[in-house]
Amino acid sequence: MTPPGLLALVQWLSPSFPTGAYAYGHGLEAAIVAGDISDAGSCHDWLAEVLRCGSGLSDAVLLCHAMAPRADLDGLADLAEALAPGAERRRETREMGHAFARTVSALSDTPLPPLPYPVAVGAAARCLAVDPATVAGLYLAAFAANLVQVAVRFVPLGQTEGQAILARLHPLIEAVAARATGMVLEDIGTATLRADLASLAHETLETRIFRT
Repeated sequence: MTPPGLLALVQWLSPSFPTGAYAYGHGLEAAIVAGDISDAGSCHDWLAEVLRCGSGLSDAVLLCHAMAPRADLDGLADLAEALAPGAERRRETREMGHAFARTVSALSDTPLPPLPYPVAVGAAARCLAVDPATVAGLYLAAFAANLVQVAVRFVPLGQTEGQAILARLHPLIEAVAARATGMVLEDIGTATLRADLASLAHETLETRIFRT
């Protein structure tokens, strides 16, 4: 039997849920233009570092803290925006989170305030009988899948290559999600300078397919 709440979580994190995730590239487009990502191997390595040492881990920590019954959602929202390395990344987390909150609120009797994306998902997931590691793992899997689709469309990569990248990332996603559940906010730190610089470079890219 499916654990209670798991199907709702899968729905929230599916590509069909109207957060506009398909329009956001997290700076990946600029990295592809610069030649940092040119094939399946370089795409995998880039995403692995973002998950392990970048916004993947920090988002997972924020999400887990937002699931706490007495979480300071306003404080977590401020921290989530402060962790964004540039205007586009801040807009990405803000706009996706607000769109997520609007739709979840429309499906529920309990309104969800507009919050940055990982905080919004964590706050919404408090009503589900799903443990934080599972929520964080599915969140990270959806995040990685969205970025793989950026590479599939823009490198380009084949669909099978894209799915192979995701399959290789599964053990890392599980490890990052498990690690995030035991981290305090003061533990958050990122070390993905090239990914952060790529997101900044994207802001002035002349021809762009993705919003970030």
